[in-house]
Amino acid sequence: MAGVTLRGVKKRYPGGFEAIKGIDLDVPDGDLCVFVGPSGCGKSTLLRIVAGLETASEGTVAIGGRDVGALGPAERDVAMVFQNYALYPHMSVFDNMAYGLRNRGAARPEIEARVAEAAAMLDLSALLARKPRELSGGQRQRVAMGRAIVRKPALFLFDEPLSNLDAKLRARMRVEIRALQRRLGTTAIHVTHDQLEAMTMADTLVVLNAGRVEQVGKPADVYARPANRFVAGFLGSPEMNFLDGEAGPDGRIDFGALGSLSAGAGARAPVSRKVVAGIRPENLAPAEGDGPDRLSLTVDFVEELGAARLVYASREGRRVVVHTAAHGGWAPGAPLALTAAAGDVRLFDPQGGAALG
Repeated sequence: MAGVTLRGVKKRYPGGFEAIKGIDLDVPDGDLCVFVGPSGCGKSTLLRIVAGLETASEGTVAIGGRDVGALGPAERDVAMVFQNYALYPHMSVFDNMAYGLRNRGAARPEIEARVAEAAAMLDLSALLARKPRELSGGQRQRVAMGRAIVRKPALFLFDEPLSNLDAKLRARMRVEIRALQRRLGTTAIHVTHDQLEAMTMADTLVVLNAGRVEQVGKPADVYARPANRFVAGFLGSPEMNFLDGEAGPDGRIDFGALGSLSAGAGARAPVSRKVVAGIRPENLAPAEGDGPDRLSLTVDFVEELGAARLVYASREGRRVVVHTAAHGGWAPGAPLALTAAAGDVRLFDPQGGAALG
């Protein structure tokens, strides 16, 4: 196994565009680290810098404590799985998986043993004689993973490997990759723009935006305690509700005609101040009684999801979304009173977007 250390990594292209703007990051041994962010945020560029397919303009990259900045991809002991599988169409599954070992001069018995072991792990043993065109998308992705596994690298790099698969197969492959990485114990970095994929797979989640790291942490911690408005809005589907309000000394947030909610001790300040309150759709619930913690809105429409539903409600141009398993009382045009626990109301600076409290 090998951890990865990045210090002050930047990537600047001719013309002055800076795709990576000074990243410091530690990926522990045996960790599955996921880079997630919107298209163009720099996550694939950063992965390619780790792989040696791109050269950092500044900073250092170390794998297993060894500075690899001057080494090419073949010398870094990494194996990469690409979005498009990158299989040789004229070769069998066996030959695709064995290709890297043959190039390294491995003996035939070792090649056969390693390919057989990887094929058994990936349920490919019966497909070793087939060509890629005879395989499904999921089987091709397994072959690409098998080709990486047989090399027994220090580090796996996955560049959006599931984006070409349909939703059902993508969900299954998420589980398979995670289980396989845990079984092998090899450090892995996985790049995706899919937040669900990132949340379900990662030991460590790295949220990137515009070439910078916005937040690093365990998925549940990043989701529950976002460092800023970007992270809060990016993670979660549907995204967090954001409402402009004013926080008073008593810790209550006044939303004007919408009503008010308590945000607890973290909202208290000597004088009132403008804030943006963020509330996850699953943390909003119907308000009971006439207490002060309530938002008064009108139901616009409802999306049925089977076991749950999304309720869209608004007032005076401000809309919120509620994710609920409850039935009834959601008819379009009906009045709707909502509340949220103080601990579920996150506050952000309306200027820079940093989390408050």
